Amino acid sequence: MTSTRLPFSLLRPFVPPCLRPFLRAFVPLCLCAFFLGCSSDPSQGCSFTAARQSTARTIAVPIFDNKSFVHGLESDLTEAIVKEIQRTTPWVVVSGRSAQSTLSGTIGESRLQPLSTSSATGMVLEQAVELTVDFEWRDARTGEVLLARKNFKTLQSFVPARGTGERIELGQHAAVQELARSIVNELRSSW
Repeated sequence: MTSTRLPFSLLRPFVPPCLRPFLRAFVPLCLCAFFLGCSSDPSQGCSFTAARQSTARTIAVPIFDNKSFVHGLESDLTEAIVKEIQRTTPWVVVSGRSAQSTLSGTIGESRLQPLSTSSATGMVLEQAVELTVDFEWRDARTGEVLLARKNFKTLQSFVPARGTGERIELGQHAAVQELARSIVNELRSSW
């Protein structure tokens, strides 16, 4: 009686003798776990298909509204979101009514928060810029809201203390960039 050998015999010259029993047991076990764990439906486990099938491939991002007292954040945030969408997603950013979906939002608040103070002088050593935004992603064809978030926040620090002297604009820029990444990640995870 001859035994049927798996293709492990092809690896025999390359695998040390002490690892051969491990390889014989481990490789088939991994393959079985991989194929049994996958599903054709993304809601049932790991899958090679998209979680949501849609024909929306274009997105419009009008300039966000700004209710904060910091002028210019709305255009900086909109520009950062557009660049992040172009850099990390397959969607095409278009303007106006030709888009299949629209991302709109409002910057609600921009606050400075002290993070640390000097024990000797009481002066702020490290500060943070906190941005709060409400946004909504809507299918322009059906009017369905694909994603909506209220009071979506980000916090980025900067060091205005003497010696470093970072300007508030540095903290605002970092907060805008982080908020754009977070918003686009929310869009990608819901898609």
